[in-house]
Amino acid sequence: MKLILVLISSIYLLPLMAQKDTAKAIATLQHATVYYGYGAELNHSTKIAINKNTKYIVIDKLATNIDINSLQISVPENVSLLAQQFTTYNLPFPIKPKSNKYDAVIKKMRDSIKANGKLLMSLANKIDIEQTVLVKTEKMIESTIATSGSKTALNADVLKLIEFYTSKVERNKKLIFDYTQEQDVIKEKNIEINERINVLENEIIEQENNAPEDEEQYKTQGRLIMQVMCNTAENADIKLSYFTNNAGWQPLYDIRVTSKSNDVKLIYKASLTQNTGINWKNVKLTLSTSAPNFSTEAPLLSAWHLQLYAPQVYKALQGKVAGVNSNFNINMTPAPTITDDVNDFIQEKTEDVSVLDKYVNLKQGLLNTSFEIDLPYDIESNGLAHSINVKSTTIKSNIKNYAVPKLDATPYLLAEITDWQNLDLIPGNANIILDDTYIGKSFINPNTTLDTLNLSLGKDKRVAVKRTLVKEASKSKTKDNFITQTFVYEITVRNNKTTEINLVLKDQYPLSNTTDIETKLLDDDKATVNEELGTLTWRVKLGAGENKTYRFSYSVKYPKDKKIQNL
Repeated sequence: MKLILVLISSIYLLPLMAQKDTAKAIATLQHATVYYGYGAELNHSTKIAINKNTKYIVIDKLATNIDINSLQISVPENVSLLAQQFTTYNLPFPIKPKSNKYDAVIKKMRDSIKANGKLLMSLANKIDIEQTVLVKTEKMIESTIATSGSKTALNADVLKLIEFYTSKVERNKKLIFDYTQEQDVIKEKNIEINERINVLENEIIEQENNAPEDEEQYKTQGRLIMQVMCNTAENADIKLSYFTNNAGWQPLYDIRVTSKSNDVKLIYKASLTQNTGINWKNVKLTLSTSAPNFSTEAPLLSAWHLQLYAPQVYKALQGKVAGVNSNFNINMTPAPTITDDVNDFIQEKTEDVSVLDKYVNLKQGLLNTSFEIDLPYDIESNGLAHSINVKSTTIKSNIKNYAVPKLDATPYLLAEITDWQNLDLIPGNANIILDDTYIGKSFINPNTTLDTLNLSLGKDKRVAVKRTLVKEASKSKTKDNFITQTFVYEITVRNNKTTEINLVLKDQYPLSNTTDIETKLLDDDKATVNEELGTLTWRVKLGAGENKTYRFSYSVKYPKDKKIQNL
């Protein structure tokens, strides 16, 4: 019955807000607990003046998408909370009434300037033509006079010709003068138009400068409406918290390796994104390694009923299952999706992370680890990744080379780390920096049962490895309907560095899981042999410029009427 009354009351909250018995306030975000992957719990607080006539409290500037079931509200003892409703709102952005009209007028004037420009070009062309004709006419008059200059008097035809040319010169000069005057008039018009455009543009700029500075208040935001009963007049402190999906963080590591001392400095970062609809300003953060899970029910077993084997049904079901799980591997740990920046790695010139360590409080619970950062952060609601330094630690490592020449001719450089279980690592991408040089990206996967964590530092081309099949020692023979093939491989390694290296060299020989095929390792050249996996491992120390050669062989016996596909 109480629940029905609360629901009925909440229906009438919005219409009643317009009355004078409503108090309004803006919520201030104080703290955000951001969960690994997605989700965040936001904690707000506000202070609002109320009295005995206050029936409704409206709190604005909340996230736009919240889990209403997670909403927690704290009010003073003298305030009784009867009902609450969450909704979204947005204030209409102030329209600039003159802007559109100004834009149209300015466009018309600019079009007029363009037309005048074309007219000026046409007049300039006409002036150029008349000047050319004028020059040629004057030359013709001078030429006629020069030709008749030896006569005592010019005949009538010559005089008429000179008179004609003279009148033409006068006409040309008059046209040039008129065209020039017309040009001046058009130029003056353009100056006036430009001055008018400048006036209008300055008015537009003035309007834009007078526009609201805080445009955030005109974006869609969350609103909480509470129906209350107040016993006294006071400035009430109200606190509220809720869960939203529109935020989350992913781990990002910087691994700085010093090859001389074998020290590894691991910088723990968080790539945080939020699109909650409100900008986080001066907010303290807590990064939780747990993922939100609202299903807290423990699983229960139900009866397991067996069925008889039906070939057709079984085959159909097997096909469906194979289709579903074709890309699934229980041994694989998928990497979290992280939005790449324009550059894969940028060395930011920020405060040393070791200085920030004193502001980070590490709390370990039964199910998760939390990093409480006692620093204010500004994070805009734009969905972009914000890199946050969390902590740093220096650990000892063993630098070694690792080579599997059957798969890759270039060895890899590895940092072997022990006692890594207490680092609170989460699967994530890592930037590798070796001796202050960016090498590339790697991936940290702490979901392993091994005592040692190997970090790949990339390919090391200063170590050469070559694997070849020794053809003269490899052979094939047939006896008693069986073929026996012998394979001999030779691996040569060379250290082209100026210092000694430790190299782990691996290869393999085939195994058989059928009686028709028999495999045998003939020579392991003092390698450590794993008979279950068929692997050979040599742990080699190579001095500067030193090279070594290892040779191993194996045989494969199978019926001569059979073929081995992957030999």
